[in-house]
Amino acid sequence: MTPIELPLSALTDDERALVAAAQAVLPNAYAPYSHFHVGAALLFSDGTIHRGANFENVSYGLSLCAETVALASANAAGRLKDVTMIAVAAEGELEAAVTGEFIPPCGRCRQIIAEVANLTGLDIPVLMLARSGDRIRRATISELLPLAFGK
Repeated sequence: MTPIELPLSALTDDERALVAAAQAVLPNAYAPYSHFHVGAALLFSDGTIHRGANFENVSYGLSLCAETVALASANAAGRLKDVTMIAVAAEGELEAAVTGEFIPPCGRCRQIIAEVANLTGLDIPVLMLARSGDRIRRATISELLPLAFGK
């Protein structure tokens, strides 16, 4: 699968619900330093959705990305092997994250998602919401991190 851009109307019902869940959690982000709010939502194999929001720390390096928060929480709930897709939404400005209209997972998050992909046996699709909120860029984790560390 090559990364593609789609209007929200082209998504499946599950994909639209996943993106909406990532957007809905944005106000819960703890981002007092960067004011860059990120929400992530995981789709499980049974159709349920789990969410996470970024959680900053004044030292920045100790901050937790939304994707990591969601995946760690899924792991604590014993659901890590059930992850089938992830969506990411962001609002605000962060100079380091200005990579275009779509905000992809950072490198650390890509590696963590790749670890989950190894557990699930799926090349996990990642949906990245455009800043405008009207389009999605869809890519698999292997496309976002083609040479991931692995077993």
